[in-house]
Amino acid sequence: MYAVTIVDVFTHAGAGGNPCPVVSDAQGLDAGAMRDVARRYGHESGFALPPDDPDHDLRLRFFVPNHEMEMCAHATIGVLWVLAREGRLPTSPVRIATASGSVTGFLTPRGAEAWSVAITQPVGRVRPLGDGQRADVCAALGIEPDALAERPVHNAVTSRVKTLVPMRDTAALNALAPTGDAVEAACTRIGSTGLYPYAVLDGPARLFEARQFPRASGYPEDAATGIAAAALAFGLLQDGLIAADDRPIRILQGRAMGRLSEIRVRLGFAEGRPVGCLLEGDVASVQADR
Repeated sequence: MYAVTIVDVFTHAGAGGNPCPVVSDAQGLDAGAMRDVARRYGHESGFALPPDDPDHDLRLRFFVPNHEMEMCAHATIGVLWVLAREGRLPTSPVRIATASGSVTGFLTPRGAEAWSVAITQPVGRVRPLGDGQRADVCAALGIEPDALAERPVHNAVTSRVKTLVPMRDTAALNALAPTGDAVEAACTRIGSTGLYPYAVLDGPARLFEARQFPRASGYPEDAATGIAAAALAFGLLQDGLIAADDRPIRILQGRAMGRLSEIRVRLGFAEGRPVGCLLEGDVASVQADR
């Protein structure tokens, strides 16, 4: 038997967030059993395992209903939160091994049995798409080019490639209704794991809104996607929408799903050059299952 704890990660004002099943002790579970958990609950799921080497305190695996993933930010944050709540967090900061590389986690207490959790991501790489690829993205989203803001469509990556699609406003953003087949086909052609359309809510306040349509996860949309938010932060920096400093960038997501969520990103710099970022979010709504 193994316990599954369901948490909401990247909540906004105590609500919303992305539901995440967590198995805080996944020893004895093989890949098939882990995938079955993700299928049963219909969400990205995180699994905690002992490390394979002395350089890490913890090893994590991630599954969506259709396959294993190299990295999942909200599941990482969810696992750390559950381990802290259970009194089983090995240390803080926590050195975490994932299939995409090493991640460091930081926990800040926020009252009784509550923490803010932040995790590291490497420096982002951002590449503008060509006109044909841009047209592919518009077709997949079911929009005309004039629905876009006058900025490039980028493929950007910290751990997984996401396609940053600048919408002219939040009305156009939240009116999107693409089909899963169209998204999957376009993402396959452009080398992306998901389309991440976004709009500017308040530029000076560094507040943005986004949606995530994954390539082939087994569900059509995510309420909060930390890896995509990290990629977006580097895209915003490249396009000059944010200054090169470490003030928080807030990204709202999930409004169209009725699960408004909030992801916070801080870019890190050394000698004026970006060197990585911290993804931070709140966690709530615990439910235990077996």
